[in-house]
Amino acid sequence: MLVTAAVGALPVLTLLLIMGGVAKLFTAGDDGGGQGALSRLGPAVLVPERFRKAAMLACAVGEFALVAGQLAAAVARLLTVAFFAISTYVLWDLRRRRPDVGCGCFGEVSSAPVGLRSLARTAVLTGMAAAVAVADVGVADLVAGVSWTATAWAAGYLALLLALSPELEEIVSRLRHRAPCEERPAPPGRALSRLRSSAAWRTHVAALESVEPYDSWRELCWRFFVFPGQGEAEVVFAVYLSGRRPTVRVAVVGQDGNPVEPLAESIAVSATR
Repeated sequence: MLVTAAVGALPVLTLLLIMGGVAKLFTAGDDGGGQGALSRLGPAVLVPERFRKAAMLACAVGEFALVAGQLAAAVARLLTVAFFAISTYVLWDLRRRRPDVGCGCFGEVSSAPVGLRSLARTAVLTGMAAAVAVADVGVADLVAGVSWTATAWAAGYLALLLALSPELEEIVSRLRHRAPCEERPAPPGRALSRLRSSAAWRTHVAALESVEPYDSWRELCWRFFVFPGQGEAEVVFAVYLSGRRPTVRVAVVGQDGNPVEPLAESIAVSATR
C-alpha cells in the first residue's frame, strides 16, 4: 500500500513544485526590483530588502531542481522531504513573527496571512514527500505503477490540498472583482461586522471601555480599529479584508505606543480582585 500511495503522491508533488516555481518567477519578474508584492510574501520578508528578488528567484530555482531530482535520484527525494519540513517550520515562525504577510507559496496569489490551513498543507506535503522517499518511487515506478488505486490516491491528495489552500478563495475573489485585494473597495461597516463575529473580539471585548471604535484606517488589505481599553490602554484590531473567514489580529498598547501586558492576563487579574 505504501508504494501505491507514493505513486499517487509523486505526480501531485511534482505538479505543485512546478506551479510554485513558475508563480514565484512571475512574481519576482513583475515586482520591479524587490518592491510591492515582495514586501508582503514569506520568502522575501525574511531577508534584507535588496535581496528579496534574489530570494524569490532562488526559491523558484530550488523547486525546479527538486522536481528534476526527485524523479531521478533517491538522495534528491530526501532533500524534498527536508524542503517541505523546513518550509513548515518557516511558515510557523513567519505566522508568529510577521502575522501580516503571506507565505508566498504560489507567488503573489499567496498574499493572505499565514493561517492554520497553510501550515497543515505544508505538513501534508512533508508526509507525501516522506512516503515517496521511503518507497523510493521514481519515474519508472510511476509509469509501471499506474492503476485505479494509485489514481484514487492522487485524487485524494489533490482534494485534501485544495481544501487546505486559501489561494483558491483569493483567485475566485480576484476573478470576481478583477482587482487585487488592496485596490478593492471594502466598507468599514462590513469589516467591523466581521470583527465583532470573530473569536478575537469575543476574547477581548470584556476589557474594552467602549464597544465603538474611536479611530479607524485602512492599509492595503487590512482595516484597523482602535478601542479604548482598561487602564488607559488602547486595543487595536486588524481585520484582513479578503476571504470568507478573514484573519483578525489584536494588539494592546499604552498611551506611549509601546506594548503592555497581554490582555488575557489583564482580564484574569481583574477577575480575581
